[in-house]
Amino acid sequence: MTFNEYQKGCMRAASDVCKQNKENMLLNGILGAAGEAGELSDLLKKEMFHGHPFDRGHYLKECGDVLYYLALVAESLDATLEDVAIMNNRKLLERYPNGFETERSLHRKAGDV
Repeated sequence: MTFNEYQKGCMRAASDVCKQNKENMLLNGILGAAGEAGELSDLLKKEMFHGHPFDRGHYLKECGDVLYYLALVAESLDATLEDVAIMNNRKLLERYPNGFETERSLHRKAGDV
């Protein structure tokens, strides 16, 4: 499955309210991604501090939930997840042409977000 195929499948699962307009889709995507990222954080917290066992499958399911909401964000911006992945990869290659370097991380160019 490609990112684009996945994104199309996500649109079938989006609620009618989400699909009413781009603003609703953007809001739902951002708030949903934040909530699901919080669930990932909670898994780690429970593992580290509450004695819960590591559950790889649960982590992967939560990652999938984050990805679903990121697909909504991309769609609301008339972009694909593939567009986002390519853009991010180019940004990282420009920022760290020889791989990660702490010095380059500390002293990024103006406007490098």
